[in-house]
Amino acid sequence: MSASARRSRTRLFAAATLAIASLTLTACGNDDASGTRDEGAANSSSTAKDSAEDSAGGSSEGKGKSESGEALGGADSGGSGSEGSGSSGGGENTGGGTGSDPNDPANRTPCTADNTSVAAAPVSRPLNYMLITITNTGSTMCDLAGYPILKFDDAQSVPPVIEDSKPQAVTSLKPGAKGYAAAILSAGDGSGGEGRTAQGLQVGFQGSDKFADAALQAKGVHIDDKLRVTYWLSDSADALAS
Repeated sequence: MSASARRSRTRLFAAATLAIASLTLTACGNDDASGTRDEGAANSSSTAKDSAEDSAGGSSEGKGKSESGEALGGADSGGSGSEGSGSSGGGENTGGGTGSDPNDPANRTPCTADNTSVAAAPVSRPLNYMLITITNTGSTMCDLAGYPILKFDDAQSVPPVIEDSKPQAVTSLKPGAKGYAAAILSAGDGSGGEGRTAQGLQVGFQGSDKFADAALQAKGVHIDDKLRVTYWLSDSADALAS
């Protein structure tokens, strides 16, 4: 074989070898591409799945935080409300102390000339009766013990009480309230003697040595030895019915 023929054959062999190598590389590249695409698809699917799971997990976690936040918020709100209520309750208890209640029994005082005003006036019925009205001018409830001690002018003795008029309980007066007693000035049948006209009256209280002035009508009132007085009562009708 000539040298020229050998060179042609060598070139053909090299070309064939190159072609085969090229085909082999192409086939391998396709496999790699296919493998890469498959792996890419798998990775893509895995990534999407992971993303979905992350998204779902994140959503669930977010929801949990949201619910927890709401629960905490509700607890805080409830706690705040409870504390507010407690404070309010404390304020109400403080404001409702018995020391500020003028009607509380612990704050009562005796009715005396220092915390009352007294008025006296004859009435048309019953005949020869006079109604004595006392008003609590103090700031707390006061108790009217027993019956009024009546002192007409410069009398040396006081009229006796009508025992049948005694109330079941001591008469008590709230600030501004009134109490009553009646005085039977004289006997209508003359059995009380000649009697006299009194121009002045002072009213005393059980347990006190002070007297309150009670102005009488200008012409005075007629009294005799049958002069008597009722217990202190809370109703004027009861006093006049004795």
